[in-house]
Amino acid sequence: MVDLVDMAEDFRALQLQEQINARPQFHAVSNFECDECGDVIPEQRRKLGGVTLCVTCQGVLEAKQKHHRGYR
Repeated sequence: MVDLVDMAEDFRALQLQEQINARPQFHAVSNFECDECGDVIPEQRRKLGGVTLCVTCQGVLEAKQKHHRGYR
């Protein structure tokens, strides 16, 4: 017999899966090496699609963009 807690957990899992499936999917080919520093890009990151920078270089780029947005 299924109780309410099990039903709620199943419902929440379904909601999470729908959110994951609703994310934009990128189909561009990812680089194996970072364009900026030449380090290897991990497979899990390459699976995102269209990745050209390693995590470190991507973080630096985003920090620079965030910093420069305030100046116009």
